[in-house]
Amino acid sequence: MKPFSICFISLPLKVREQNPDKVQTLLNDWYRHKARDVFARRLDAMLDQALWVTGRPPIRILTMQTQWGSCSPLGRLTLNPHLVKSPRDCIDYVILHELCHIAEHNHGERFYRLLKQVMPH
Repeated sequence: MKPFSICFISLPLKVREQNPDKVQTLLNDWYRHKARDVFARRLDAMLDQALWVTGRPPIRILTMQTQWGSCSPLGRLTLNPHLVKSPRDCIDYVILHELCHIAEHNHGERFYRLLKQVMPH
C-alpha cells in the first residue's frame, strides 16, 4: 500500500456579515467548484485505463450522505464534492469504480475482476 499525505489548507474568506450559514454555503460552493475541475482532470486520466468506455461520460456533482459516487444506467457519473478533500488515489479509485459500472452495473465477480485489472492494488 502506498503512503499518502493529507494536506490541510487555510482558506481566507471575507464576508460582510458574520453568518455561519452563509459561510458554510460559500465554503460548500467553493468545494463544488474545485471538485468539478479536479474530477474532470482525474476522469481524463482514468479514461486511458478504462478501455471499455467509449466517449467521455458526463459528470454530475451532488452532495450525497452515504456515497462517494454512483453511475447511472446511461453512464453518467455522479460524484460527491466532498471527495475532493481526499488523496488523489482515493479520487482515482472512486472514478475507476464508477467507470467499471459502465461495463458491469452490479458488484459481482466480473465487476471486481475488471476493477482489479485497472487498479490491482
